[in-house]
Amino acid sequence: MPTALITGASRGIGRRTAELLAYRGWDLLLTARNLSQLEELAIPLRSSGSLVATAAIDLIDSGSISTAFASLMSKGGTPSILINNAGAAYTGDLLAMPLEHWQWLFQLNLTSVMQVCSAVVPVMRPQGGLVINVSSHAARNAFPQWGAYCTTKAALSAFTRCLAEEERQRGIRACTLTLGAVNTPLWDAETVHSDFNRHAMLTVDQAADALVSLAEQPSNQVIEDLTLMPAAGAF
Repeated sequence: MPTALITGASRGIGRRTAELLAYRGWDLLLTARNLSQLEELAIPLRSSGSLVATAAIDLIDSGSISTAFASLMSKGGTPSILINNAGAAYTGDLLAMPLEHWQWLFQLNLTSVMQVCSAVVPVMRPQGGLVINVSSHAARNAFPQWGAYCTTKAALSAFTRCLAEEERQRGIRACTLTLGAVNTPLWDAETVHSDFNRHAMLTVDQAADALVSLAEQPSNQVIEDLTLMPAAGAF
């Protein structure tokens, strides 16, 4: 069976994507900070016949990422799909943002993606595979109070395009899933303050369905970017 490695898999889009892939016969390597939530997810997925390996990995701890992902893959095999789904947001005046918050957001939304790819992609090369980076329409648009988030997602999109070009001849494809607002726990975070209508947002199921569609593309094609927006438009 094919194997998918998903970051941020304990809740929201990552969790639902893991469930959908398991039900479609995939094995899974799942990471998040909360191991108990991962194991709660893994138990029914294993009962459906999937091999599910989990690991509590804090992507803010840049020094531990390489060894942590090597350990995870030693427990569950080589992924054919890597889904970089973990991320965070921050709202506030761009130039008043504390430096430590700026560095925290870039580590989680951008630098850790590079580190995860550095740890995982070389292992994938012999059999080929696909990297899917979950991005945002904020990569293409400027929103007041969301400047740092917009910047991380714009950089993530550029990183993905460069990765695709560098890895093309090594059998690795790379693409982005660009999402408008999705009703996830991100909106409940202490670093996010908004009054958007969450009922008008995309659902977690819609975002997860899109990730599964990207993951199950034939190996001789790549959808370089799939953009999914709420019918109500940008908030």
